[in-house]
Amino acid sequence: MKRTTRPSFAPAGAAACALSLFLSLSLTSSAVAAPSGRDIMEKVTTTRKLDGSEAVVKMTIVGDKGQTREREITMATKLYDGGKTEKRIYRFLSPADVQGTSILVFDYESKADDVWIYLPAMRKTRRIVSSQNSQSFMGSEFTYGDLNIPALDDFTYAIAKEETCGAGSGNGNAGDACYVIDVLPKNKETAESDGYSKKTFWVSKEKMAVVRGLFYDKDGKLLKELVAGDIKLLDAKNKRYRATHLEMTNKQNGRKAIFDSKKVTFAPNTKDEFFTTAYLERP
Repeated sequence: MKRTTRPSFAPAGAAACALSLFLSLSLTSSAVAAPSGRDIMEKVTTTRKLDGSEAVVKMTIVGDKGQTREREITMATKLYDGGKTEKRIYRFLSPADVQGTSILVFDYESKADDVWIYLPAMRKTRRIVSSQNSQSFMGSEFTYGDLNIPALDDFTYAIAKEETCGAGSGNGNAGDACYVIDVLPKNKETAESDGYSKKTFWVSKEKMAVVRGLFYDKDGKLLKELVAGDIKLLDAKNKRYRATHLEMTNKQNGRKAIFDSKKVTFAPNTKDEFFTTAYLERP
């Protein structure tokens, strides 16, 4: 006589355990998938770093009555120390009153940056200390600190909301989904050096790049608005982007500065000699 094999079933307790484990893993996976404000800004910091680059930039300064002044600048960047230091040099080509002025930046990941400026009229290079980061960059509405990569550990980060970047986010970004991140200095010293009590950034989820920013003065009033447009993928392998159009508008005095990169190239073999004070002073 054939013996009948009955199907076996897991005990109810085991099934409940399996279901509980599945739900637990699902919830854990969801939690891991949701980045924090710090995670997002860390990714932004990485995304903007190129192994090397060279560019020709037109800087336009717009006065409160609409009058304009233009500057032509060459710029080069290169990463050192495994990407922990970005070195940059700016050389002013025109007009005559600023021709030959050069600025060298060692932008460190976790300590105060080194900045030197060479003024040909004085035939002298002077160092800009970190407490001067909030000073104007060559008479524009950008500060030296605005153009550098901030030390992430000096600030706190919170996701305020998520929304479409919108028309105010610069050319090519309006349809992108954005994180909106509030950035606050951790202490008074950082606030003094940075020059702001709070910054809010709109970060494109697709590009992981800042497309808009609001900067608040020490009294908490809106001071400036940044718009970053025409963001280009310059290093496809490593997904590195750079905005080729930047506008910084001072909401309190009506002045504006515009940076337009007329030509920018990914150049990992940029010469090391560019990033020395000796080259800074070269005619």
